Amino acid sequence: MSDERQTRDRVRALVREVLNNALPAEEDAGSSIPIDETRATTASSDVPSLQQQDALTNEPRTARISNIAPASASDENKIVERDESAKMVLTEADVRGLERGARLRIAEGARLTPLAADIVREQNIELVRRPVRRGSGQAKMIALGADHGGFEMKEELKKFLDELGHRTRDFGTNSTDAVDYPDFAHAVARAVADKEADLGIVIDGAGVGSAITANKVPGVRAAACYSVVVARNSREHNDANVLTLGSKTITKDLMCDIVRAWIATEISEERHRKRVAKIEAVERQYKN
Repeated sequence: MSDERQTRDRVRALVREVLNNALPAEEDAGSSIPIDETRATTASSDVPSLQQQDALTNEPRTARISNIAPASASDENKIVERDESAKMVLTEADVRGLERGARLRIAEGARLTPLAADIVREQNIELVRRPVRRGSGQAKMIALGADHGGFEMKEELKKFLDELGHRTRDFGTNSTDAVDYPDFAHAVARAVADKEADLGIVIDGAGVGSAITANKVPGVRAAACYSVVVARNSREHNDANVLTLGSKTITKDLMCDIVRAWIATEISEERHRKRVAKIEAVERQYKN
């Protein structure tokens, strides 16, 4: 009987030695966490609890958890740090400022500039691709125009629209020499009305004169916008197809925000469509 007890003692000592040698290496991958028996659930009552005592050592077992449930794109509980799925080209400005390991939603088929891609890699940012928002993911032809006061902003706008993946047709002006804004607003409005362009954007000093001119062309609904909120409203409620901007009233950064929001938004509800139809009915009454 004593021989049997000595054998069990030797086995227990051997098991303790093996466990003590193995624990440090395993703890590198994940912390050792005691599991409360009342929390452990099993598929069958035949499966022992994680908190059961070891049959040989009479010591409680612990569970070491390491990456047992890797996060997936379908995990709705994860915090989405930023949504840029309205864009087809993302620049460093679109990814800068995100915390390390943050999630960034982008459109299917969207591409990153080299500097943006470097930031994503360095910050280990998770890219979650999603279907493009309705109307925003398609490359649009956008007619551009400006007077001498809006020329420099128009040149910046062309670069920005190219980064977003859109095509542009520039109706001038091509310098800061003094010109008349109605000429360029009219050219852009005609291009939109004749379906040569999907949308139009005109820049002068205040944006008002170009809006008045463009709205004289049948089929054009031009909106002078000075904020992102107004830009979205002009598209969602009024189905505006020409945007006018004032170079003396907004900054370059605000111009980019306004244009991005304006292009990405579309009229959505039937009640808004009915009201736009009434605008068109008024227009038809005065056609020659």
